[in-house]
Amino acid sequence: MFRNLRRALCAVAAALVLPLAGVHAAHAAGTSGAAGAGYWHTSGRQILDAAGQPVRIAGVNWFGFETGNHVVHGLWSRDYRSMIDQMRSLGYNTIRLPYSDDVFKSTTVPDSIDFSGGKNADLRGLNSLQVMDKIVAYAGQDGLKVILDRHRPDAGGQSALWYTSSVPESTWIADLKALAARYQGQDTVIGIDLHNEPHDPACWGCGDAATDWRLAAERAGNAVLSVNPSLLIFVEGVQTYNGVSGWWGGNLMGVAQYPVRLNVAGRLVYSAHDYATSVAQQPWFSDPSFPANLPGVWDKYWGYVFKQNLAPVWVGEFGTTLASTTDQKWLAALVSYLRPTSTYGGDSFQWTFWSWNPDSGDTGGLLKDDWQTVDTVKDGYLASIKAPLFPGTGTGGGGGGGGTASCSASYAVSSDWGSGFNAQVTVTDTGSTALSSWKVTWTWSGSQQVTSMWNASYTQTGTTVTAANAAHNGAVPVGGSTSFGFGGAPGGGAVPTPQCSAT
Repeated sequence: MFRNLRRALCAVAAALVLPLAGVHAAHAAGTSGAAGAGYWHTSGRQILDAAGQPVRIAGVNWFGFETGNHVVHGLWSRDYRSMIDQMRSLGYNTIRLPYSDDVFKSTTVPDSIDFSGGKNADLRGLNSLQVMDKIVAYAGQDGLKVILDRHRPDAGGQSALWYTSSVPESTWIADLKALAARYQGQDTVIGIDLHNEPHDPACWGCGDAATDWRLAAERAGNAVLSVNPSLLIFVEGVQTYNGVSGWWGGNLMGVAQYPVRLNVAGRLVYSAHDYATSVAQQPWFSDPSFPANLPGVWDKYWGYVFKQNLAPVWVGEFGTTLASTTDQKWLAALVSYLRPTSTYGGDSFQWTFWSWNPDSGDTGGLLKDDWQTVDTVKDGYLASIKAPLFPGTGTGGGGGGGGTASCSASYAVSSDWGSGFNAQVTVTDTGSTALSSWKVTWTWSGSQQVTSMWNASYTQTGTTVTAANAAHNGAVPVGGSTSFGFGGAPGGGAVPTPQCSAT
């Protein structure tokens, strides 16, 4: 992201507008006959699958591998499969996975992973790249594609250039080639974003090998293609071209005169980042014609590449807290500019929203701070540009035949102050096939009543409570778990024994 990045947890600011209607209107209900199979290539401004059908990347950024945790964030709270299942259920079809070159070091181990209650059980003892393998495999089962994003040279922070004194260009290229080899033959990984947000003194077309990002992207892109010629190469812009500055990585003005040249045709996708005022101010936000001026701004910096049919354009990051009216107008205008799927299908801009995570300090995320609840306002804005899922390699969290569906539930009181209490119930898939939905029932021995419940709906008849999954957590993979919580009154009661059933 554009700034000295701080990944501090923050409360997501309250949005002031209603979401656009029809959250799921733009994506297909299933993947039968859907485009997206095999490796992809480009033709003009479109991305095509192995059969020549247009596809649209419509996804999310799930960051963490590039930080000191060396693994995607949120695994301290949830099972990784439940989050991918939730992405799928909301209609996102691609995950951009930022990483740093630290993950290639033999001493690097992921931390902040919760293994309690069966969560993330198959990640125990794995290094960062092995965890990445698991995420890629499960995303593929669920019908999601993955773009690997070299976000930082190390976990300490972003860099203006693609190299630093401690991570030279040779290491950058060697690690890119290692990833290309690691996922050779796994077409869930459709490509690699070579370096995140090049910015001043990075230039485009200046001819200086030490600072010309366009030349560096050619060197790295061709190195990746020498290992796997089927991958897409995503090349971001710079900050400044011919004295005109914009967002870090968001300036593709130099493409017209200095296009990136790769040794394999049909593999190049240009990428831009665009943000709102919750990240930083830009002069176009205070223009008297705002927001009507925004399409012209985007045309100048990166949109012309698509509109002139030079190459596909992927907006790899865009996001906001939505706290201000300005930001709300910006997001509505950008979504319209990216072209609704129902009208244009795959003949559209590609995109991945920043971010899935709630712990992005100046944007927040699609999830709220509990790492479970969806920010329905943000999700609603994106409804018209969501796109179909892709053919999966297995059942993922979407259910499947042949096995027995069963589950267990555990009940734990997290706090009790006499007049009331809070409790959490954990649901675990104990069967041989993924759950698609579940319900939990228990009976209190006293006079307790549910006063509120989150991540599930409930009914209470007398002392018996029945809780059913929410829309986002009904799918639970074999061996995986999910949870819901509630408040009740009065406190001091005995802990009941819950019964779980697959529905």
